[in-house]
Order: sequence, then C-alpha cells, then structure tokens
Amino acid sequence: MGLAIKNASLDPVSDAAGQLLVRIQETCGRFQITSLTRQIEACENLLHQDQLIDVAILGQFKAGKSSFLNSLIGKPILPVGVIPVTTTITRLQYGSRERALIHHFDGKEEEAELTAVEEFTSEARNPSNKKNVEWVDVELPALERYAGLRLVDTPGLGSIFRYHVETSANWLPEVGAALVAISADRPLAENDLQLIRDLRKHTPKILLLLTKADLLSPEQQKEVIEFFRAALLRELHEEFPIFLFSTRADTERWRQKLENEIFRPLSANRAEEFQSILRHKVRSLGKGCLGYLELAHKTSLQADLDREQLRKRILDEKVNYELIREELALIARENAQQTRELIKNYLETAQEPRLKKKLKEVLRREMPSWRGNLWKLSRRYEDWLQETLAEELDQVSKAEHKHFLGTLKKAHSSLSRSLEAFRSLLNQNIEKVLGILLAEAEWKIEVAEPHQPDIKTSRTFDIHLDLLWFLIPMFIFRPLFERHFLSQVPDEVVVNLSRLAAQWEERINKTIEGMKKQALTYVQEELATIESLLSRARGQTDEIRRTMDELKGRLEALSV
Repeated sequence: MGLAIKNASLDPVSDAAGQLLVRIQETCGRFQITSLTRQIEACENLLHQDQLIDVAILGQFKAGKSSFLNSLIGKPILPVGVIPVTTTITRLQYGSRERALIHHFDGKEEEAELTAVEEFTSEARNPSNKKNVEWVDVELPALERYAGLRLVDTPGLGSIFRYHVETSANWLPEVGAALVAISADRPLAENDLQLIRDLRKHTPKILLLLTKADLLSPEQQKEVIEFFRAALLRELHEEFPIFLFSTRADTERWRQKLENEIFRPLSANRAEEFQSILRHKVRSLGKGCLGYLELAHKTSLQADLDREQLRKRILDEKVNYELIREELALIARENAQQTRELIKNYLETAQEPRLKKKLKEVLRREMPSWRGNLWKLSRRYEDWLQETLAEELDQVSKAEHKHFLGTLKKAHSSLSRSLEAFRSLLNQNIEKVLGILLAEAEWKIEVAEPHQPDIKTSRTFDIHLDLLWFLIPMFIFRPLFERHFLSQVPDEVVVNLSRLAAQWEERINKTIEGMKKQALTYVQEELATIESLLSRARGQTDEIRRTMDELKGRLEALSV
C-alpha cells in the first residue's frame, strides 16, 4: 500500500484527511491490521478521483435500481429484466460525447458504443463476469446537469448469483452518497437494515428510495412512508430521508423531486459534500484503527507475562481453528444430507397428486382439437408435455421454493450460532486476560436462493411406432393412442418432480457449502488479526500509546 498526497491540489480538509490516512496506513502496516485494508483503498480512491461524488444505487435483487437509473438519465443503457441481470459495477457521469469505457481486472481498458454496454454488464451476456470486467464507465452529455456526480449501478444484494452479492458488498466502501432502493410493495427486511448499518461506516449521506410506488394508492404511499420512518427510528435510532419513485406513473414528478432535493444540491455543493464524505470515511477508518490499537496496547501492558502463555489463554483450545472447522463442516454436512429428503417429501405429498390430476384434465380438454396422423399427434403431445410441465414446475419452484429451503435456513442459523459462540468465547478470553472487549463483529452470511432447474420429458413411444404413421388408420386407433398419452402423464410428473428435487438439492447444498466456507473465512481472519496483535505487541507499549494519542488528536482536528 502506498499513498501519494499532492498538497498543492487539495483543500485543507482533504489535505488533513490525506495526512491522517497516510498515518493510519502506516500504523496498519506496522501492526499488521489487515482487516482495514479495503477501507483504506476506498479512501485512497476518493482522494485521487478529482472530487467526484459516487452516488450509488444499492439494494436487494429486483428492487428496480437499473430501471430507476435508466429513467433518470433518459436512456435504456443499463440491462433490466425479470431475473437478476446486473453483473458488474457501472458508473455514469457527464462527458462531452457518448461513450463507454470498459475497465478490466488486468488493467486493460477499451472503448465501446453505448449499445454494447450490456455485453459487459448483464448476467445474460457476461455470466458470472467471465469477461473479467472490473467496472464500466459511461459518459453522457445529458448528465451535464449532474456535473461532479457519478451515478453508480450495482448488482443486487440477495441475488441467486453469489458473484453479484460479492461485487456489491466489496464496493460498499467506495460509496459517496447512497440511495438504498427498496420496493414499496414489500416490508422493510432485515437485509435492508443490515445494508444501512454497513453503509453508515462509509457515508454520512444515506437516503431511501421506495421504488414501484405506482403499486400503491396515495393513501398507501403515505402509510408505507410512515411505517418505514418509524421502523428505521426504532431499529437504527436515526431518521433517513425517504423518497418515492415509479417508472410507470408520475415518473416526471418523482424525478423532479429527486433532482431538486438530492442531485442538484449535491452537484451545486459538491466541494462541501465531498469534504463531508471524505471526513466521514477517514474518521470511521480511524476509529476502527484505534479499536485494534487498544487491543494491542492492552496486550503490550501485559508484557511481563509470558507471551506464549498469554496467547494460549486467549486463543485456548475452545477457540481452536481445527475444532471450529470440524464443527462448521459437521453442520454443513448434516444439513446437506437432509436436503433431498425434505424436498422430495414435500413434492410427493403437496405437488405430485395435484400435478397428475391437473395435467390429465388439461390433456383431455386439449387433445380433441389436435389434428393429423400419428407422427404429428405424437410430436404435438411431446411439445405440449414439455411446455406444460416446464410451466407448471417453474410455477412450483417460484411459488413453493420456500418449502425447499428448510435445510439451507437451518444451516444458516446453525452456522451463525456457531460463529457467535466462537466470538463470545474469544471475547470472554480477551476480557478475562486483558480486561477489554472486542469491537462488535458482523457475522453476515449471505443466503442466495438457487435458480430454477431445466425440465426434460421422455419420448412418446419406446419404439419408433410413430414412424409407421402411414400404416395406422387414426379414425380407428386414435382413442387407443390418446389413452396411451394420458397413461404417460403420471410417470412424467414423477420423473420431472424427482429431477426438480435433485437439481434443487444440488444448488441448495452448494449454497450451504459456500456459507460454510464464508464462515471459516471469518474465523480465519479474526484469529489471524488477534494472533498478529498478540505476537507482535511485546515491548511496544509506549509506541502504541503515542500512536493512539496522535490518531486521536488528528481525528479531533478533522471533526472540527
């Protein structure tokens, strides 16, 4: 890590923040505080981007973020759809001509037409970001009214695609101002509250954008706003501005309100807002650094104790990594083993009889209208069966998938409890030995629901009887073939429900395994940071104290 501060080009606040950032960076390197690396990078980026303010649109999957930005800029540039579509970060800002700049992780940069943006930013054209796009910058002359701002579209949190979630979560430290998009037709969820909690570390400017407002009457809109305001005050003890928006009705009125109350003031007061955001980020970073230094300082004060004994007392066998790893693996394995049976039992009891009856009834109604020889009749039946089963099982997945996620939810709950128990034991040991408590940890395990499986059906006949259609008089044998078609339906329902269960099992168990790995990463990072502080703090008491006093003084000066 390295930060070059160009004093001549920075205002006093930016200069002070930059100098403090250098000191925090040096301190983290000196004491190996790796947990703050991402926040440091975000502050560095902010100081080097010509004081542009990134206005990020964040929120859960399908909250209407891309549709909102398309409406705001007046061009359908960002991909939208009924499934998760945004796979990379897209930044939109003023430029003298329309163009898109594609930035790749390997440092390569290429220019593209606006019509080609979707090739890099959509899940359909760039699945799981196989093209290794770090971000896409779009420049538009139409955004001149927002000079100094950069509108940022992010993949949805809570998406079934884990890469989308990781991309958005990793970008949070870069946020300048945040619009948290929440669909107005659903209640405020814990995921939304957690996103706001995370954002408070990175920006002082958080606003709520209730999308799809056209689904509510004016009275319902007022009721929803009051509900959100009360819930936020109760849960987060803070009030946040709340705005409504719809791309279907009263769009211009909502857009004008947003421009007058958010975007134009941000653009007009860009320098002041930039300083406020930079100050907030660096102060938040400084507080985090001081928290870890406090732990290092307490440890150093115990230098008269045997260092190895002190380490063992804090990191005793109860928080041993191997034991925790085995416990988390056991939780994941036991829940994964129960997945197939849970889905299979539900489908067999709740869906199989209904689907058999429904498909046979529909087939009886539709077959009389089918015309042609045995070949045509067989193909028509196979097409009907494929389409109907696909539609019905897709509806089952969409409407009933909550019944499939029992083991996933159990695994999430058990892994979270295990992590909390680990953190509690670690905290107890540190408090017992050093008399201090660790800062609150965020064990945030994402639960991504799997996508819908494919549907496949069998051929009508085991032998190619329909190839002999010219030898078979249909006016005699058609009733026989229709009964044959009807008799096949139950077996096809059973086979495809089994396939549905198998594919959901595979995807759910992959998600459980991903949650286990995520939990292990949390444990590893926390133990590594604590180990480093415990092993390197000896004999550094005075240095740590001086560093803490200096950081506190700089933080106080920055807040003036």
